[in-house]
Amino acid sequence: MKKVSKFAIVFLGLVTVLNYLPILLTVIYSFNKSKLTSVWEGFSLDWYKMLVNDADIKKALLNSIVLAFFTCVLSLLIAVSAALAMRGKKLFVDDFISNFATLPIMIPEIILGMVFMAIFSYMRLPFGFVTMTIAHSSFCIPYIFLIVRARLLGMDLSLEEAARDLGANETETFRDVTLPYILPGIVSGLLLSFAMSFDDVVISIFTTGPSVNTLAIKIYTKMKTGITPEINALATVMLLITVIIIFISEKTRKN
Repeated sequence: MKKVSKFAIVFLGLVTVLNYLPILLTVIYSFNKSKLTSVWEGFSLDWYKMLVNDADIKKALLNSIVLAFFTCVLSLLIAVSAALAMRGKKLFVDDFISNFATLPIMIPEIILGMVFMAIFSYMRLPFGFVTMTIAHSSFCIPYIFLIVRARLLGMDLSLEEAARDLGANETETFRDVTLPYILPGIVSGLLLSFAMSFDDVVISIFTTGPSVNTLAIKIYTKMKTGITPEINALATVMLLITVIIIFISEKTRKN
């Protein structure tokens, strides 16, 4: 077994601390009794109680959940349809399409946000849930498409051929053979897309309307007046939700 150098261990430890220390401090100070995030006065759940009783936070949370839900539905329909359409047909444009499909998750969010704002303004679409759903779907579709396509590429085509030989039509073959096989990929992609849409700030700011406020935008606007333990508590809740969703997504994808 190759011995790991002390420099590599120290470097890895330093990178880990720099990445996770701010997150850890945010979680710790969300339980701070003091209104000042720089002064620790003792353990308290008061800020979480304020979140539970804050009507604006509840509305923003509901908006985020509804937005993420419709984003996932739209992304699922497009991504799965595309993955199925490209399956079993080796065309010269396959690699181009696969690479092109990943562009939305590679392009900086601020550029995507500006582009969508310009397009929606040109189309005279009212900014709100519709525009946000379309914009969020643009960067959520690749996650589902890539995962589902990977599952399809690893599937033995003889399974479907056997089902058709036994008298199953295309619909029954898809329902009883193909869908159960790609279902873990679909669920994994959906959960990952939900987390990405739920946490998005930049694109949401460019495509939201005056009557729609998501939880991520709520945190951003509150931080303009200074970081308070309430913001830390809200960020901790979002962090917990995101970690749970990603954990379930990874466990599902490996099945």
